[in-house]
Amino acid sequence: MGIKNTTIFSGYMERFTTVLLIIFLLLPLITINAQKNKPFKVVLDAGHGGKDPGAIANGYYEKKIALDVVLQIGSILKQYEDVKVIYTRRTDVFLGLNERANIANKAKADLFISIHCNAHKSNAYGAETFVLGLHENDRNFRIAQKENSVIYLEEDYEKKYDGFDPNNPESVISLVLMQETYLDQSIEAANFIQQSFVKNLKRNNRTVKQAGFLVLRNTYMPSVLVELGFLTNKAEGAYLNSKKGKNEMSNAIAKAIIGHKNKINSTLQNSEVFQESNPEPPAQQSVKPSLEFSVQIAASTNKLSTSTSNFKGLSSITRRQKGTIYRYYYGAAPTYQEAMLLLDKARKVGYRDCFVVVFENGIQIPLTNDMKRK
Repeated sequence: MGIKNTTIFSGYMERFTTVLLIIFLLLPLITINAQKNKPFKVVLDAGHGGKDPGAIANGYYEKKIALDVVLQIGSILKQYEDVKVIYTRRTDVFLGLNERANIANKAKADLFISIHCNAHKSNAYGAETFVLGLHENDRNFRIAQKENSVIYLEEDYEKKYDGFDPNNPESVISLVLMQETYLDQSIEAANFIQQSFVKNLKRNNRTVKQAGFLVLRNTYMPSVLVELGFLTNKAEGAYLNSKKGKNEMSNAIAKAIIGHKNKINSTLQNSEVFQESNPEPPAQQSVKPSLEFSVQIAASTNKLSTSTSNFKGLSSITRRQKGTIYRYYYGAAPTYQEAMLLLDKARKVGYRDCFVVVFENGIQIPLTNDMKRK
């Protein structure tokens, strides 16, 4: 009887061990699939609202058109099971610029889209998209100035925005780069939207631009500001205010967002396949990496001279290009602690949003906590 019980118990243990082994082997796959199945979170931000009407021209209100378009975009996107939509506002209410960014950050969104309408003293027309960056010309600065001036409607705006002055170009330049980590994806998303306007609606292409929009500064994800068109142009204002115009613009933007999402997912899948099929050779693993720390202070589509006059008196500026974007770095240090001294100096001269980066054998890599401790 004892032998029989022992045999039964041994059989149970073998099966139990087998089950545990299967779970152990499948757990990484389950985790990877769970990550792949996470919804793509999009924050839709209707510009202005409440006591802030935005642009008013020819009887059309920017705050109303922006909200109508945002709600229609959301309705379209909600038809996709793998997309989650978050709104900064669904009604005619006033929100501070930081509040909009906070909603996106709290949601841990994958993409932030802010919808606006344009205005100009000329008869200008057409759609354009913006990402955060150094303004390339006076007109881009004026557009950002108009949108940023909403902070004057907020209490204690000086404290909230750390002395930011919408009317001062130097203040706009100092926005630079909390957003810089996501600049490439922001430009890619903006391109999807701009091309959707041109290809699907034959809109006048005013292209993707960079400007110092405060609403984009504190979002920790790819972020795009869309100017649907000009309310000051009678024909375009009537189109944007019409049911047809809102439907077409909403569909074009929603289609672009899905296109961007699909490309991101495809890139991630290809990256995983590449990593699995191309393991690092053992000989390379034994090579001791050479790390160099620096401070990223700016990024622009403009190729600037690295002279001290262009960077508030800082010397030892280096420039690196990736695609159409030029990034500018201050100094070089062998340790994170020494780089923090450079960071402090850069912030004192006005680069408040600069940050430390690290290069391994000349290639920028993620900065880890372990690197900071060494």
